[in-house]
Amino acid sequence: MREDIQRDWQGKRVAVVGLGVSNRALIRFLQAAGAVVCGRDRQSLGEIKDVAELTSLGIDLVLGDSYLEGLAEYDCVFVSPGVPKDLPELQEVYAQGKVSSEIELVFRYSRAPIYAVTGSSGKTTTTSLIRDMLRAHGASVYAGGNIGVPLINEISQIGPDDCVVLELSSFQLDRLPVNPRGALITNLAPNHLDIHHTMEAYTAAKENIFLGQGKTDFLVVNYDDPITRAMEAKAQSKVFFFSLKGKALPGTYLDGDDLVYEDGKERIVFAKRSQIKLMGEHNVANILAAALASRLAGADWQAIAQVCREFRGVAHRLELVGEVDGVSYYNDSIATTPDRTQAALNSFSQPIILLAGGSDKQLSYTELGRVIHQRAKQAVLFGATGPAIRQAILDSGPCPIEMVSNLEEAVMLASKVAETGDVVLLSPASASFDQYSDFTARGEHFRSLVSRLTTKGGD
Repeated sequence: MREDIQRDWQGKRVAVVGLGVSNRALIRFLQAAGAVVCGRDRQSLGEIKDVAELTSLGIDLVLGDSYLEGLAEYDCVFVSPGVPKDLPELQEVYAQGKVSSEIELVFRYSRAPIYAVTGSSGKTTTTSLIRDMLRAHGASVYAGGNIGVPLINEISQIGPDDCVVLELSSFQLDRLPVNPRGALITNLAPNHLDIHHTMEAYTAAKENIFLGQGKTDFLVVNYDDPITRAMEAKAQSKVFFFSLKGKALPGTYLDGDDLVYEDGKERIVFAKRSQIKLMGEHNVANILAAALASRLAGADWQAIAQVCREFRGVAHRLELVGEVDGVSYYNDSIATTPDRTQAALNSFSQPIILLAGGSDKQLSYTELGRVIHQRAKQAVLFGATGPAIRQAILDSGPCPIEMVSNLEEAVMLASKVAETGDVVLLSPASASFDQYSDFTARGEHFRSLVSRLTTKGGD
């Protein structure tokens, strides 16, 4: 443990609110630095996942309804990103300036430059592309935040010659003062309004990714998105753009089959659309964004072009998980918002049987209903949002729709009605929390259900 970190935390009394994976790593870090840690969670001990790992940490625990009591007595309070920030008990410690997070400590203690990515969709793909592009250039890269393993326990090993690439959610950015060397915003559309309540509050949380930057830093934004394009006026950093629709200078754009970088001094075609293995125009936008950020971070065009050609995507994002009797099954469980599902539907030319539904994030399905009516051969709906999606489809006109209880029933029904050449697409347009711990668990269940179909097909 570094001496400067130990000086900061030796003997400090800290509370960690929320006992998920990232905060358990944080607890280990704080313990190693000499802090006295109390863990707090709304769940009871029997409800907490991997409770044996938690109890092995040997910390005091305050669980259940009283988990937020007495926080003002601590030197510092670390709040999990998923905990609502407007709870009265948290408002008190926010007013005292005592609140921190694992991500804030990564920013505080990292000796390497940090490149941060946020947006409503495409964050993980874009973060992964930047990581791979910098590595192809020869850089030592640590990736974390909302992706991969928590970086806090590796912070002492990260040196000034390394790079850190972070995917940051609106929850992680909310009230977080950060100053990344480079920031990237993929797009903004309504999301998490059940937590942020308004689009304005959600946008304000996202803007924290660049508001602390200086003139030597850079910001990459989506020129085609009017919300992100307008952020140029608020930025102190140098602003670059990416676009699918035409020249956006300085920055990257799509010109026919060419992916182009242009800054007024040079014009470079660094990749071909026809060579990209990722499906969908939204992924071309992700590549344009990642290539631009990677170049500004120091990667050469040869390394960037190599990753553009070779990158095959990230699990649960338009992932082909099986083919049975000429029917292709795609896992797009990451699609927890209507705009993500719209992008997925527009990625295929084949007939689509859409599997959608889940828990409610207080989002509108009106436009999605129109796209499903236009693009889907049939919709199989489930979960809390199933009825709302159904009504949005019918508002656009007649469409074959089936309502089922869960994903297993949806896959079985789709397998019976699908014909050779069809696509069965899991793209829920909803969160997963009504039936799953997260979108990953939902995607893995879909993969296992398709695997069973494959096995039966081979008998």
